[in-house]
Amino acid sequence: MELQGTRVFLVEDEGLVAMSVEDMLADLGCTLAAQASSVTEALEKAHAGGFEVALLDVSLHGKKVFPVAEFLTDQGIPFAFASGYGRAGLPEAFRTRPVVPKPFQIEELSAALTTALLGIKGGSSTSAELHNQ
Repeated sequence: MELQGTRVFLVEDEGLVAMSVEDMLADLGCTLAAQASSVTEALEKAHAGGFEVALLDVSLHGKKVFPVAEFLTDQGIPFAFASGYGRAGLPEAFRTRPVVPKPFQIEELSAALTTALLGIKGGSSTSAELHNQ
């Protein structure tokens, strides 16, 4: 799947990480449609819409991003998590979602976003494993 032109909502609280991801998204041909660094801001921007897929950092200033994930799930909007804790850091309800381990490379980001957009929710494969298949 080609990511060219895909509008991405980035939820990340670390400025340098956000800038790095923004560069990776540009290299993949994606458009950064919206960006948020807190759960409150992310919920506001999620409600506003205008994006096709979201990348959610699990922990934002010590608060979990799961209310945003629940909203996106309810709206049928695909998303992937970015986490230093991997799948084990997710509640059971979200363990089938794509997870990109931090720190990550552009190939892992591409695989996670592609997996989210294709709606692959089953199995225990990580996005990197899917990318390498």
